[in-house]
Amino acid sequence: MTRAFYWLFPHPFLTLLLVAVWLLLQGTLSPGMAVFGLILGILIPWSTSVWWPGTPRGFRVGRMAVYIVIVLWDIMVANVQVAWIVLTKPNASLRPAWVVVPLDLRKPEAITVLAGTVTLTPGTVSADLSDEGHSLLVHALHTDDPDAIRDDIKHRYERRLLEIFT
Repeated sequence: MTRAFYWLFPHPFLTLLLVAVWLLLQGTLSPGMAVFGLILGILIPWSTSVWWPGTPRGFRVGRMAVYIVIVLWDIMVANVQVAWIVLTKPNASLRPAWVVVPLDLRKPEAITVLAGTVTLTPGTVSADLSDEGHSLLVHALHTDDPDAIRDDIKHRYERRLLEIFT
């Protein structure tokens, strides 16, 4: 891509996302709304780009689509599991746990996606990131094996994010 392209579209994916969201919010597809959505999609990232630390490079959109499907599936399954725990287990028998997940991820965008994924999945929440960014503190609602939660996060999510954010 040329320098002029990145000057006009500092965050091209965000531009496309803003146009799509604008059109979805309108409820109807008309040429005027599409043009206005494109204008917003160009102006908002362009005018806010001075506050962004940099455009992420090496992002694999196809792998991210697979990741999103996996996360959505995990959210649905976890909703059922958490509902079952809430309905069948008395509070005294819950086994909450704090789990430290060492991170191989180094890109801030990837760490943010991982922390958001953990928090979006019912039954777990990202509570803290170490000062160096080398570990994530996760709280689990109920677990018999905290190590299994750590391993699941590393193998199910972090491994894929390492492939997405090259």
